[in-house]
Amino acid sequence: MIDKLLRNCRRLFLRGLTVQAHIGIHDFELHSAQRIVIDVDLYVSFAGTSPHDDRIDEVVDYDFVRAVVHARVAKGHINLQETLCDDILTHLLEHTGVMAARVSTRKPDVYPDCESVGVEAFRAKPGVL
Repeated sequence: MIDKLLRNCRRLFLRGLTVQAHIGIHDFELHSAQRIVIDVDLYVSFAGTSPHDDRIDEVVDYDFVRAVVHARVAKGHINLQETLCDDILTHLLEHTGVMAARVSTRKPDVYPDCESVGVEAFRAKPGVL
């Protein structure tokens, strides 16, 4: 499925975007922010994002992705990583240049015996796949 999408798309990505978020349902998570690491893949039309004049307004700007993440985190407490992931994904897909996106969130500081716990979601605009 993603292979078909990649034939006509460019994939933009952000790896390891780290934010402090008020997230979680456990008592220890309700009183302070915790570290969340976010990875994003955007699938954008190759034809629609091929710069002819080497200008930022001809492509999807990475600042847009960072702004979406920071705006969602700033809205306040989130119970579940699934909610955070889905909210970010929904806002990324509102951009006219984005055809599909993958978002993963992970908490690296929850358990001492594993690297992180997280969730990942992929969604494409209707008719893209």
